[in-house]
Amino acid sequence: MRKILFLICSFYCLQINAQGLYDLEHIPEIRVTFVENNWAELLDKMKMSGKKKRLTATVNIDGQIFNEVGVRYKGNSSYKNPRSKGKKKLPFNMKASYKNKEQKFPGGYKTIKLSNVFQDASYTREVLSYKIARKYMPAPLCNFAKLFVNGEYMGLYNNTQAVDKILVEDAFGSSSGTFFKCDPEYDILRELEERNCPKGDKASMMYLGDSKECYVGWYELESKKGEGWEELISLIKTLNKEPEKIESMMNIDMLLWMHAFNNVLVNLDSYTGRLSHNYYIYKTPDGVFTPLVWDMNISFGGFKYDGLKKGALTKEELQRFSMFAHYKTKNPKRPLITNILANPLYRKIYVGHCKTIVEENFANGSYLEFAKKVQNIIDQEVLNDPNKLYSYEDFKKNLSKSVNIGFSDIIGVEELMKKRTDYLTKHPLFNGINPIISDPFSNHAEGTVYFSAKIKDATAAWLAYRNTDRDKWQRIPMDNDGTGEWRASTDGSPGMQYYFIAEGKRLAICDPPRSSFKPYQVK
Repeated sequence: MRKILFLICSFYCLQINAQGLYDLEHIPEIRVTFVENNWAELLDKMKMSGKKKRLTATVNIDGQIFNEVGVRYKGNSSYKNPRSKGKKKLPFNMKASYKNKEQKFPGGYKTIKLSNVFQDASYTREVLSYKIARKYMPAPLCNFAKLFVNGEYMGLYNNTQAVDKILVEDAFGSSSGTFFKCDPEYDILRELEERNCPKGDKASMMYLGDSKECYVGWYELESKKGEGWEELISLIKTLNKEPEKIESMMNIDMLLWMHAFNNVLVNLDSYTGRLSHNYYIYKTPDGVFTPLVWDMNISFGGFKYDGLKKGALTKEELQRFSMFAHYKTKNPKRPLITNILANPLYRKIYVGHCKTIVEENFANGSYLEFAKKVQNIIDQEVLNDPNKLYSYEDFKKNLSKSVNIGFSDIIGVEELMKKRTDYLTKHPLFNGINPIISDPFSNHAEGTVYFSAKIKDATAAWLAYRNTDRDKWQRIPMDNDGTGEWRASTDGSPGMQYYFIAEGKRLAICDPPRSSFKPYQVK
């Protein structure tokens, strides 16, 4: 009986910990123990080598012990800048399966990534950004964790789910597809600098020829070693040489959501900004690549370089950042924006997605309510953090106002989004007569599915559909019966996924609003 009770107790403890690893209301306590007393020096040397080597440690998460965990420092500026100033609070990457391939952290996760909240005195940017992103696309979970190393309290960290096989398996029901991290590895690039390749611009999807050697270092293959480079090059070549065919190779709707998200939130430490990085692409079971966002600590204007202006954007330029940055100037260094938005329908859907993000998160003030909730949860932990990079006063202030962090001012989240929301809601493309969709309907009969919706003020309407998660999205035009009801039909069966697109003169509206991420289903 005691053994049974122990097993039951252990099971429920595991369930509680699994739920709590990324639960915003719970702050996990992570204790790392190295045998080596000079662990910091060793981790520094490993980091500087550029080889991503790890030091073995025992990790205790809320009382659960994990042995032989591989630990290393992570990050670029978030590591280098604090380290150069002698700060102890550096970002960590922990791998449960480093030695024991079957070992997993609570919840079945293999990797823990702890960020030191670099350049975000408000502590809200990462958690808030991912919460918004998850409404429209697959994106990591995120909360906070307290970190101790060899008994010393290092401080309060952002605890963000890794973009890895576990995330894509959960999002797409598959983890065996071709998988790339689109983030330059500068140590590798320095070793290969003698290559005879065209000049590109970071992980921008510029076409550099058919040789794999010209892409190694700019992109990192996350899937099975040696496989996938030809698929990446084919995708990039199509994007640049035959963009009209790109829909057969990439999930355009998810790409448009990523662009809309980065733009509305002024998340310039992304594909959109100067460094053109911090995203992944994964080939889903339907045979197309889907982008995934990553690294949100300096979203909401925390990074001020758009890749167009030589210097940093001013506060006013951040607040009024153009929805058509790069596209307006036909910037050849951002083909994933310029070549995609050159398609009139894609461009209108993108504007509609921007409008949806603004209305569902900013015009209604819900982002600020959530950010205040986050600050209330962590208030005492920030106050008690002995190694915080910014003062407690700056923590209290930066949600609403700019603070100076030594080498730069970081705009307040509310300070940015209050005026940005006003700018976008008054944008001519958001206003005037735009389409309205109502009364969506589908009916299955004898192998055919019939669709209809009432659509007002549209110049055209489209039905997007797929039979299963493993099928590509298809799009067919709908017919207007003259009374405002639009219809379409196709072969299909119950369970089929679909959404409507109503194209107007300025933008296109989707129903349901989250389109392919949260579509309707035929009953």
